[in-house]
Amino acid sequence: MNKRIAIRQMSAHVEQEVTLEGWLYTKTDKGRLQFLQVRDGTGICQAVVFKKNVSSEAFDHARKLTQESSLRVTGTVKADARAPGTPGGYELDVTDMEVVQIADEYPIQPKEHGVEFLIRNRHLWIRSARQWAVLRVRATVIRAIRDWLDDNGFLNVDTPILTPNAAEGTTTLFEIDFHGEPAYLAQTGQLYNEANIFAFGKVYCFGPTFRAEKSKTRRHLQEFWMVEPEIAFCDLNGLMEIEEQFVSYIVQRCLAENAEELKVLERNISSLERVAPSFPRIHYDEAVALLNRAAAAGESVPGYEDKVPHIEWGDDFGSPHETYIAAQFDKPVFVHHYPTQVKAFYMEPEPDRPQVCRSVDLLAPEGYGEISGGSERMAEVDKLTAGIKAHGLPMASYDWYIDLRRYGTVAHSGFGLGLERTVAWICGAAHLREVIAFPRILGSMRP
Repeated sequence: MNKRIAIRQMSAHVEQEVTLEGWLYTKTDKGRLQFLQVRDGTGICQAVVFKKNVSSEAFDHARKLTQESSLRVTGTVKADARAPGTPGGYELDVTDMEVVQIADEYPIQPKEHGVEFLIRNRHLWIRSARQWAVLRVRATVIRAIRDWLDDNGFLNVDTPILTPNAAEGTTTLFEIDFHGEPAYLAQTGQLYNEANIFAFGKVYCFGPTFRAEKSKTRRHLQEFWMVEPEIAFCDLNGLMEIEEQFVSYIVQRCLAENAEELKVLERNISSLERVAPSFPRIHYDEAVALLNRAAAAGESVPGYEDKVPHIEWGDDFGSPHETYIAAQFDKPVFVHHYPTQVKAFYMEPEPDRPQVCRSVDLLAPEGYGEISGGSERMAEVDKLTAGIKAHGLPMASYDWYIDLRRYGTVAHSGFGLGLERTVAWICGAAHLREVIAFPRILGSMRP
């Protein structure tokens, strides 16, 4: 009896007769030879149908196959370094085939399609080789995130998606009606994680977060996934050490497990291979001086036609600023101690310079910008209360959060890593809409 295997298992079955189940990706008709590119979710392989090796009925089926028709093919696995699209260079010498369904004319063709068309047909677009590769890398990143955190003493504690209060400002909230009371889709699980660390020491939550930001840039989604570790007895320096180990592990895991996918994506992995501790660190003050020297000299931003824009101290960085800063280093770079006025209310200010806070963003190279942001959190009741008032937030919504500083407060820190931004950087993807199966972007919620 023929053994059913996945395409990724072909290397272990050379010269054995096996059956593959999948879909026709492309086909080349050479008369008595039909070259079928078959995909099954684990990879793509070439199945060669030679007229003399199969029944007339099977050969006729092969000639009539349309793109995305579903089928079963049986044959002998052959090692062939020239076989395209197959991990390790293996193809199937077909002896029999069964058509499960002849697909209708497929709407996505090899010709160039506009982005709007592809977004509307995202349910089909994810079958393409590039999208397949990106989403497999995403799955590896998710596994790597959980494995590193679980293996390093962090406990996964789920946090609410429905919340009565803002954590990252009130202008990007999705408001809903919660049985007559206003509630919001969570921007972050961080505030709840701060409660969790006093029970467990080191925790993380990992799930969808929501921002109603009116932005259509390649770096923004309305719904995205974020992992948020939080650590008790941890200052800003300790936080950066954790982040660089964490991010390095994720990248190296993808290089080890997704070599074939990265080839499909034509990703130049040389910069990824350099991602290992320690990462360079630059103070916000230094970053501003660096940018303004470049602006005065008329330097260009890598990947942009524009010159480096001048920045005033106290302003947050835009994409060109982040891109230029990251281009000065051969690894991801930490920018720390941002102005208090551009950061969230809960970030610990420096006691001798309260206009800056113990915050840090990690900037990825190659124009991918901020992939994580974190800080040391305020540990004192009075400071936190003042911060909430300064941001004009309703004190009653944060009574439980303030309580955490009354019962066993300690220095503690945490960060949030954007899954889609990290995957986009590792894959070299141009837009975040490519790195989530069904993106929610401004003006689009279909399919």
